[in-house]
Amino acid sequence: MDLAAAVANLRDLLAGRAVADLRRMPREPVRTRLPTGTLYRYRPPDGVPAVGRPVLLVPPLGPPDFAYDLRRGCSVVEHLLRTGRPVYLVDLGPISFADRRLGMEHWVDEVVPAAVRGTCADAGGSDGVHLVGWSLAGVFCLLAVAAAASDPGGTALPVRTVTAVASPVDIAAVPLVAPLRPLAAVAGGQALATVYRALGSLPAPLVRAAFQLTAVDRLVTRPLGLLSRLDDRDGLAQIEAVDHLMRHMHAYPGRLFGQVYHLMLRDNDLAGGTLTLAGRTIPLAAVAVPVLVVAGRNDVIAPLAAVQRVTALLTGAPEVRFETAPGGHLGVLTGRRARHSTWAHLDGFLAGR
Repeated sequence: MDLAAAVANLRDLLAGRAVADLRRMPREPVRTRLPTGTLYRYRPPDGVPAVGRPVLLVPPLGPPDFAYDLRRGCSVVEHLLRTGRPVYLVDLGPISFADRRLGMEHWVDEVVPAAVRGTCADAGGSDGVHLVGWSLAGVFCLLAVAAAASDPGGTALPVRTVTAVASPVDIAAVPLVAPLRPLAAVAGGQALATVYRALGSLPAPLVRAAFQLTAVDRLVTRPLGLLSRLDDRDGLAQIEAVDHLMRHMHAYPGRLFGQVYHLMLRDNDLAGGTLTLAGRTIPLAAVAVPVLVVAGRNDVIAPLAAVQRVTALLTGAPEVRFETAPGGHLGVLTGRRARHSTWAHLDGFLAGR
């Protein structure tokens, strides 16, 4: 251990000084109407020429939008900007009691399509975007593209590719929740439904607790982990940034949480290749653009098998690329090792498209 570095870092920690650079990459809102949230355009770095079609980042519900911009030096947004890509993000914002009746169809049919078209319009009439979704947002993105393509009276979305990172499709392959599925089937979900309907949402503290539960071993060993890497300022910065993100988790709308519980956890419908929303069935086979699927090797929320299942369901896509990367549910997206794994997979996938 570098004793001098450890002493300097310990001094900053004890003094309450930030170790992580949590400044967000500069951005401005795009003047377009969204049913929910705000569409943002990130400012390109000076001296970096724009290359290729815009990338639209879609965050899941629960984690805040800055999961894509965790900290300087470990930010998906910063990385994409430095490669010259025009970058946009739809910020869904915090969920209130007034949003309790919003379901998955709201994001699949309204929010994602509006953000895609708004990005194309703002990017000088671009003929398509590269859509990137992490966690449940990856499912939203795939369903949005499939819904538009399979609607006989609709128009396909101007999407060139879809990237889904840590997006579980086969819930039966998630060890954390698999034992609960038979109980949910027997109980019918009535007790849980009564709770989330009364509250109007799955409150932010419960969402945060659920995420923390998946990493309880790291919570227990956290003090030892901090001591063992006192001389690793970048490692300490990552811990601080993740803690900051966990303190800003959002609630889930009651209706959407109910749909996830009934359609995905209890019935595991999506593993069969379709999902019924708003009275019509959306087939994942309707996705007709190249898809990149990335799974975290240490992800207990979306383990490899739960994520990889979608590759067999996207039969209409001209290319489906499956990659794995080190890290858990957040780490696979924006952990320190994601710089040389997930981000490299994304760069290679987008190159030349």
